[in-house]
Amino acid sequence: MKVLAIIPARSGSKGVKDKNIRPFYNIPLIAYSIHSALKSGVCDEVFVCTDSEKYAEIAKKYGANVPFLRSKESAQDTSKSIDCILESLEKYCQIGKNFDTLILLQPTSPLRTAFHIKEAYKLYCKYQKDLASICEVDEHPIFMRTTKDNILTPLLQTNSTTRRQDLPPFYRINGAIYINKISTLTTNTSFNDNPIGYIMDKEYSLDIDEEKDFTHPLPKNFILPSFLRS
Repeated sequence: MKVLAIIPARSGSKGVKDKNIRPFYNIPLIAYSIHSALKSGVCDEVFVCTDSEKYAEIAKKYGANVPFLRSKESAQDTSKSIDCILESLEKYCQIGKNFDTLILLQPTSPLRTAFHIKEAYKLYCKYQKDLASICEVDEHPIFMRTTKDNILTPLLQTNSTTRRQDLPPFYRINGAIYINKISTLTTNTSFNDNPIGYIMDKEYSLDIDEEKDFTHPLPKNFILPSFLRS
């Protein structure tokens, strides 16, 4: 199977300006995902999907391919990941490159490593079904409630007197890795609905969304690759 890793990195982030190239421990954020994809050994091409020449130059510096820029139409605040992915696949087809498998790597997950990508890909190959990475939730949904007019409705219809240590684990999509069969992708594809879950440890599941996330501590065993260190 020919595998294409896509790292979507549009330039118009409003919450944190230029978030995708902001330094995280003195390294541009997108460099982490590029490095992990290259080191995983499972990707035939690592592509940074960006609308910015500046972003493209940074991506190339760290080893990614950027044979073309994404359109302005697919780089809006309202654009979905699938928009730029389908557009990119069409452009790759036009230059004579076709792929079987997509590995979508959000640049806002810098702690996802080559090991995680390799293990997730093995799991995808085992089941031959679309995959999403997950991590265990901190707060168990058995204790969660919705409320209307001060009336509480439990999220789960089950007895909440169970001891915490006896509760089954629950997981959330952590946004770090998605793997999909390219031939089944459509405009209605929702990556968060992929049926197979690859479990990642919570400490590697950082999703950078706010300014404060850029000072998030690194996991104890996380080692910056030598060529990425400042």
